[in-house]
Amino acid sequence: MPQNPVPSGRTSWPLPSPRVQELIRQGAEIALNVQAAWLQELDQVNVASSEVMSDPVVAAAIRRINRNALTQWVTANMENPGAPVPRYESADMQSTARELVRRGLTDLVFASARSSQSMLWQRWMELAFTLTDDPQELHELLMVTSRSSLAFVDANMEGMAELLRAEREAYLRGTHADRRELITLIVEGTAIGAQEASRRLGYALDQPHHAAVIWSEEAEAESGLLEQAAEALAQCADTRNLLVVVANTATLWVWVHGGEPVDMESLRRRIKALPGVHMTVATAGRGIEGFRHGHLDALATQRLLGRLHTGAGVVHADGMSLIALMTQHMESVQQFITRTLGDLATADKSLRQALRVFLAEGCNVTEAAEKAHVHRNTLLRRLERAESLLPRSLAQQRLHVAAALEVLYWTAGDYD
Repeated sequence: MPQNPVPSGRTSWPLPSPRVQELIRQGAEIALNVQAAWLQELDQVNVASSEVMSDPVVAAAIRRINRNALTQWVTANMENPGAPVPRYESADMQSTARELVRRGLTDLVFASARSSQSMLWQRWMELAFTLTDDPQELHELLMVTSRSSLAFVDANMEGMAELLRAEREAYLRGTHADRRELITLIVEGTAIGAQEASRRLGYALDQPHHAAVIWSEEAEAESGLLEQAAEALAQCADTRNLLVVVANTATLWVWVHGGEPVDMESLRRRIKALPGVHMTVATAGRGIEGFRHGHLDALATQRLLGRLHTGAGVVHADGMSLIALMTQHMESVQQFITRTLGDLATADKSLRQALRVFLAEGCNVTEAAEKAHVHRNTLLRRLERAESLLPRSLAQQRLHVAAALEVLYWTAGDYD
């Protein structure tokens, strides 16, 4: 990868005055001679701040990274004082990135880098005050080397971030591919021991399950939004026991512990804040069979929504059984809706929503108004208007009207 030693946003990097260049060179020579003591202190800082340093192999690699990076910066300032220093890259950084990704400790590398930077800058400032007592020279020396060291560390962290991203993508591809293969076998009904499957999936199967399919139909789906949706599902199910598998670039398969019901109202609010994200949820029994059936129900519900061309954000499979049955033949169901609802079928959707909620709440006006988040009088006016549009009285066809409104709710976008 081509290097750009000039910090981002700068078209030039003015060099310091000849006198300050000489001071920087002198300081770099001293630092090169005393760096062993600095590195010993640096190792202590990292041991105190990072659990990964307990691994002798990783600890040795990090020590080499610190030592070689410091040497590069010091040597560069001996040869060309105050000039930009190209970022440090090494095989140790690659192997360390791989290990940190495997352990889920990627944040530690950045915290460690900032701790190291703070400690080394403190030592460099102490050294700088021994080089000159001229205020102007000292000011220029510190300004120049501060800019140089910050740019160097930022460039190194940018390089490490690139390595971590690449390693994480490679790790997830391998992990998700293995999980997806095993899940496919489970869903197909292949006999697999629950204990072995749990170990390979990293998810306990001997529990009740909520299963979900999370997807986006956007041209460039953001995986981060899908992952946020998976986390939202776990939070709304009051569990941290979560299994996420990448089905494809725009779809996640998810399972969470089903000990508590999913707070669907809260989940819908959270998913609504994630642009373009859709989710189907299904609750199933315990063990491998519950794991399997929950997934199949969530998939079937996703396909049903696709067939209905609905853009609903979050749908639970339990509420879609009637719709699945009624919409097998859309021409017939459309005739049923027209015959049952009459002019209400094409009226303002607020009228249909009012009547649907009223029927769902057992014709209780107070509870329906609370559910619809409207004043009781507002609901009554809408109900009166909705009933006036029906071809026959509501009392004569209450079940038919409820069924027709439920289908229209999903097929006409009344859920918005």
